[in-house]
Amino acid sequence: MKKKSDKEKDLKHLRETFEQGPTMFVAGFEKLTVAQDFELRKTIRQAGGDYEVVKNNLAAKASEGLPSESLFNNLKGMTSLAFTTKDPVALAKALTAYAKANPVFSFKAGFVEGRAVEVKNIQELANMPSKEELFAKLLWLINAPAQRLVTAINGVGRNLAVVVDQGVKENKFQA
Repeated sequence: MKKKSDKEKDLKHLRETFEQGPTMFVAGFEKLTVAQDFELRKTIRQAGGDYEVVKNNLAAKASEGLPSESLFNNLKGMTSLAFTTKDPVALAKALTAYAKANPVFSFKAGFVEGRAVEVKNIQELANMPSKEELFAKLLWLINAPAQRLVTAINGVGRNLAVVVDQGVKENKFQA
């Protein structure tokens, strides 16, 4: 059994994590094998997140007075947290893909950008394009009108050159 000082350190660490306001996904992992757990942790790290197994009452105490407090009321069973301060979509995609491959892993709740979300919203979040994809689309939209303008300007000069060339070939110009 843990000493009281160790429990207080765990509580303080968890409280600091919740105060940072990261995106969190609360999940159940009952009957997860060691190999599956290793793969889950690897998947979460690759998505830029962190993973912790938490005690339900410790998480409830750590979240008191914070926006994430509603997530930890009435939790039952084994609970884990996957959280990130980076891209929430990447973590949601990684966890959703993992949950499809391993049905023993299940979502309990989520907390994205300052508000609690339901389990169905996590799936919707996972279906969104990543930040990189959105930036690429935005840059393409910004760049497209400039490309069209350059093409139109080049087209006028090219058409003029074709007309002059045909006129010279047909001796339409006299000196």
